[in-house]
Amino acid sequence: MRFKTLTALGLTLCAGLVHADATLDKIQQRHAISVGVILSGPPFGTLDPKTGEHLGYNVELAKGIGQALGVETKTVSVLAPNRVQFLQQGKVDILIANMQFTEERAEILDYVPTPYEEVGGAALIRKGAGIKQWADLKDKPVCVSQGSNFIKPLQETYGAQIKAFRSQSESLLSLRGNGCVAAVHVSPTMHALLSDAEWDGYEIPLPGDLIPSKSVIWIRKGEHDTQAKLDAIVRDWHKTGFLIALGERTGMAPSQALRDLHEQYSHE
Repeated sequence: MRFKTLTALGLTLCAGLVHADATLDKIQQRHAISVGVILSGPPFGTLDPKTGEHLGYNVELAKGIGQALGVETKTVSVLAPNRVQFLQQGKVDILIANMQFTEERAEILDYVPTPYEEVGGAALIRKGAGIKQWADLKDKPVCVSQGSNFIKPLQETYGAQIKAFRSQSESLLSLRGNGCVAAVHVSPTMHALLSDAEWDGYEIPLPGDLIPSKSVIWIRKGEHDTQAKLDAIVRDWHKTGFLIALGERTGMAPSQALRDLHEQYSHE
């Protein structure tokens, strides 16, 4: 009986080891990785109107992962409200979807510990609105995406009234329709809009970005093999300068934090 018990225990442990991380096995079996990306506009992601092809910074990162793993890359468009569900339900293998690290997110998902960038929020505001400081947003309606990590500081630190939308495009549409005094989204996208004549009447007047945070790749809980494999890839990106070159090529201006990481890993 004791032998049978130990044998059963051993088989259970072996099975646990074999199936410790099914995602990597599935990626290798199908020779493809499915990556959830947000196509919120330049520089992060856009949809080619003629070909339907996904383009932009997030997409190039996804392709870089596939190339490093030696598999095909399939990008899947996700939105802020559904990106976590897409990952948890297995519709995508990983997320590169404008999800900066927060403790709350780390409670429900795992992530690649080495960040690939650092990004904060910027407020797009109609010119002449008289808003010059983040504190000026107190008791004023501010448009954001559902699930944004900017909601908490806007509410708790600056007392803004939050209007959350399914997508960034809906948020910006509300801003144009005077539904809010500001739209707060990732800084690179907001600054990219200012180069478009359509946004001539708007500005980004507030000093500094809102809570600059680490941009990380998100994975399902307990996928430690995937985590280690992807972390090695991101570290190599820092070492070779791939991320700086990609940012410059796609209009994603490299942050000082990114340059510091390149300096750190290039000497290892």
